[in-house]
Amino acid sequence: MPAAGRTLSQLLTGARRWFEEALLATLEEAGAAPVSPAQAHLFAVLDERGTTVSELARRMGVARQSAHQAVHGLVTAGLLEQVPHPSSGRQRLIRRTPRGEQTHHQAELVLGRIEVELAGRIGRPAVDALRAALEAPWGPPPVLPPPVRPPPVRRP
Repeated sequence: MPAAGRTLSQLLTGARRWFEEALLATLEEAGAAPVSPAQAHLFAVLDERGTTVSELARRMGVARQSAHQAVHGLVTAGLLEQVPHPSSGRQRLIRRTPRGEQTHHQAELVLGRIEVELAGRIGRPAVDALRAALEAPWGPPPVLPPPVRPPPVRRP
């Protein structure tokens, strides 16, 4: 679908994919452990002190099972670990391992370089305007009335 016919939501999703693809390809080229886009997203929403799987799922907008699968893959890769939750005997916190911290730092550097590349392609003013719009407080998501649908066409 051409960009002109896409909604802003679709354009933002496409932009996120563009950054993800550039990040993952660059990290893989540098010899980092390969991760899926879902695992990269999980890594990005993880707190420094650790986060529960349920909270990760909420932040990612996915089912708990999907978040758990992404965590499992990153634990197996040696990038995350599970530790006891300090205030709950039943829950566990997910946090980065030292290798995961190193990968996270490397990813932040790569994302900065990708932003510079984008500025070279579309111009620094466009990137600055995009950043300003995304950092502006939007308020809570609106709940709008349903759209008015035209009456069905009756055929003789």
